[in-house]
Amino acid sequence: MPLKKHLPAFFFFLLLFQGNLSAQNEAFDFRDIIAQTNSADAIWSVSVRDTLGNERISYNSKTLVTPASNLKLLSSAAFLHYLGPDFTYQTKLYGGGKLEGNVWEGDIFIEGKGDPSIDDLFYHGNPFFVFDQWLTQLYDKGITTVDGFIVGNDGYFDQQNYPKGWSWDDLSFYYGVELGALSFNRNTVDLTVKAEGEIGDTPDISWFPFNTDYVTFINEQTITPKGTAYDEYYRRELGTNSIILRSKLPQGYLEEEELSITEPALFTVDTFQKYAIENGFSFGEYGVSVDHSEKNFSAGDFTLLATHTSPPLEMLLHQVNKESDNFYTEMMVKTIAAEELKAVGNTEDGLTLIKKFAAEAGLDTLKINLSDGSGMSASNLITTSNLTQLLTHVYYQDWYEEYLASLAIARVDGTFEYRFRNTPLAGRFMGKSGYISGARTLTGYLITKSGTKVSVSLATNHYIEKTRNIDRAQEAILSWIYRNVK
Repeated sequence: MPLKKHLPAFFFFLLLFQGNLSAQNEAFDFRDIIAQTNSADAIWSVSVRDTLGNERISYNSKTLVTPASNLKLLSSAAFLHYLGPDFTYQTKLYGGGKLEGNVWEGDIFIEGKGDPSIDDLFYHGNPFFVFDQWLTQLYDKGITTVDGFIVGNDGYFDQQNYPKGWSWDDLSFYYGVELGALSFNRNTVDLTVKAEGEIGDTPDISWFPFNTDYVTFINEQTITPKGTAYDEYYRRELGTNSIILRSKLPQGYLEEEELSITEPALFTVDTFQKYAIENGFSFGEYGVSVDHSEKNFSAGDFTLLATHTSPPLEMLLHQVNKESDNFYTEMMVKTIAAEELKAVGNTEDGLTLIKKFAAEAGLDTLKINLSDGSGMSASNLITTSNLTQLLTHVYYQDWYEEYLASLAIARVDGTFEYRFRNTPLAGRFMGKSGYISGARTLTGYLITKSGTKVSVSLATNHYIEKTRNIDRAQEAILSWIYRNVK
């Protein structure tokens, strides 16, 4: 047994993170790093591949593992393959009726086409940017009053709200929201809780958008003494917009949560109408409604009133990969099905297209199981060898630069901004992290110490210790690869 195996774990990792292993330790192998962990009996998989496709390191690399959000690397490559980096979403307002003076007499339809970005992320923090565009275009056409319904049409996608295999206890939060072809604010309300008051009091709450009555908060929270632990409990009653709050918050504590809603198309049109009223528009006795049918507005007796065009796909993918956004990813899974097959977009067809792309990229599709595109489901399976093969294939595509720009950069941005401290990897590793319970993954492009570019994929499955310890080990393995792969 190598001498290193007798070193205390703390001393071992200290040496490793400082990147100062002496020449006498060059025989030390990445497998010894695994042996030093308390999860040596977990499933560990490592694949390193050069740009010619040769697998330089293969350690359980053909063993099926749960990829968690590393699956987004495959999905986003498929999005670029089918849609192209310049693809944009267009969300249009159509009028059914006619204009009399400044009154639109009839209904106005908002045609949802799957745009995930009707939010604040690409518009300088203004969540109402798209609504402002629509209202300006209505005003320019002379419309200040609508005497009819505001109708949200979401027939571009099917009505399956979630991919298969998502855990029910994730569905109250931003990472497990409902999907719909017409969506706003990533289908969440943004809750703010201020524990200002006496011990035992109920903390104050407010929420975006404008404390909308579209949701009902059942506030059963309690203020606890300063210094006590924050005990989180937020749960939306499934199938409703009633959200139960039972957190315990120490005095002075401020908590912000993005909590999911149901029926996103209705949420969108309800918010749009209320925002329009706040901005001087008026409405008759009619309210809002939703139309789930697949509608061809250009062929009917409708008037185009307003249009919003999203940022290009290459920009939207930054949210998929750098920020690991499940909602953006799953919306795009349905989008490729709708665009490629010219049919109602659905998850199953989207996943079939992703798997077809995987085959064309040289991946072993017998070792791929897909339940979603984002990696949230524990039933997703792939191999690290497949993931490095994917990155090798992408390296030779016309859209490689756009793909690379969507990845998180070590110590710079995204999910990597605060990782890889005390390692030599800053700015030299670009990729994706992944986590669901019991599965931690890391995949991307690495520029080694010698200047060689390689694709690396690491996976640890079925571990029970703290995830931060797995992170340390994986970063140590990546540092070893950085130093030793020529």
